[in-house]
Amino acid sequence: MSAPRFFLATPLDRGSAGREIALPEAVAHHACRVRRLAAGDALTLFDGQGGEHAAVLTRVDRRGASVRVERFVEVERESPLTVTLVQGIAATDAMDYAVRKAVELGVAAILPVVAARGARFPAGEQGAKRLAHWRQVAVAACEQCGRNRVPPVSEPMPILRWLAERARGRSGFILAPDAATTLAHCPAPVGAFDLAIGPEGGWTAEELAAATDGALTGLRFGPRILRTETAVAAVLGTLGALWGDCR
Repeated sequence: MSAPRFFLATPLDRGSAGREIALPEAVAHHACRVRRLAAGDALTLFDGQGGEHAAVLTRVDRRGASVRVERFVEVERESPLTVTLVQGIAATDAMDYAVRKAVELGVAAILPVVAARGARFPAGEQGAKRLAHWRQVAVAACEQCGRNRVPPVSEPMPILRWLAERARGRSGFILAPDAATTLAHCPAPVGAFDLAIGPEGGWTAEELAAATDGALTGLRFGPRILRTETAVAAVLGTLGALWGDCR
């Protein structure tokens, strides 16, 4: 059984073997109160900069917890596909699921977008809390799936603005039930590319037209209408099986 994994927001030097460090309060709580780890138990730490550190819990008490770093392991589990998921903002549970599965399936980045038929993104402090929550979902997904690089979740923006500002010449797909193209007829993209998946209400005609003008390829994925969070898992899994490391 592999050791439980925990993310450290502060970078940990690769030459830290033999050092004893105090775990941040939130990490100590998760490790010792939620996961019920005790002194002497092994765990893995990663800081998002690449690689991971094998460590052992040395102290657990009311003041917190400390670990001894055993060694640095230079291992990566990133997908060979550099995909940015452009996700129409959905209701809370669906959006959390979409972010979680996208990270597990290897996306390089996530951009939530505000669409006409999607859930609203609140302004001010409430919006900042929502974005911080999605970023924490991405961290937790990396802890679970073994990734050592946390994909960024960008500040949300309107889909039409993103399409207007998007770099010309960059490859990309937009999921649309009536599109003429399927994955079976698409060549493997060269370099980084975008995958745009609509919110629960789907894209509007205006959004799809702007996407076509913005050089995204409309993509049909089977004869059934999928929920947005289902589409994220299904399409990314298929891309990984066709062109990535899920085969």
